[in-house]
Amino acid sequence: MNRYKILIVDDHFVVREGLKLIMETDERFQIVGEAGNGQEAIHLIDELQPDVVLMDLNMPVMSGLEAMKVLKSKNSPVPVIILTTYNEDDLMINGLALGARGYLLKDTSRENLFRNIESAVRGETLLTSEIMERVIATRENYKASNSANEEASLLTDKETQILQSVAQGFKSKEIASDMGIAERTVKAHLTSIYNKLGVDSRSQAVAIGLERGILHM
Repeated sequence: MNRYKILIVDDHFVVREGLKLIMETDERFQIVGEAGNGQEAIHLIDELQPDVVLMDLNMPVMSGLEAMKVLKSKNSPVPVIILTTYNEDDLMINGLALGARGYLLKDTSRENLFRNIESAVRGETLLTSEIMERVIATRENYKASNSANEEASLLTDKETQILQSVAQGFKSKEIASDMGIAERTVKAHLTSIYNKLGVDSRSQAVAIGLERGILHM
């Protein structure tokens, strides 16, 4: 059985130990390293090539978001799940825009954590309904500006529909079935969406879509 290699990044020893204990309850997961700040994480990611990184945000030396910016600049393929105590909407938007494959609070359930890890390994982004509702609620508090409308007009109606389905957690195959088109056509539309928004992942596209008023959910 293949085991998922996990790197834990958190400046609190107790948190790291707690996560290790949780991971050890399931033989699918293997902790291959620990880091106390973003700078250490970058070195270990290069060295260990984990399957998934569980990243805290507020850390000394280099924060989680700063580390993610570095990883993005290096085109690192290693998926990052943000695992934090910070219940702030701006952090969620920024983290997703930097390519995070999930945004979880540290009191999330064991089952939800495992689901997010498995989703990240598959290259997918999984957002809990609670997190998604908060992001959407935050976006609804913003007034739609002319620039937002201009951004929205960049996408065709079909692309907007696909992006909204992605934001709701549907996979390409499910979107294709619902729209009555081929899965490869959905993927082609996604590529077009990425190019128009200047992003390279589903999570970034959703984050930018919410931030710029393209998505109305």
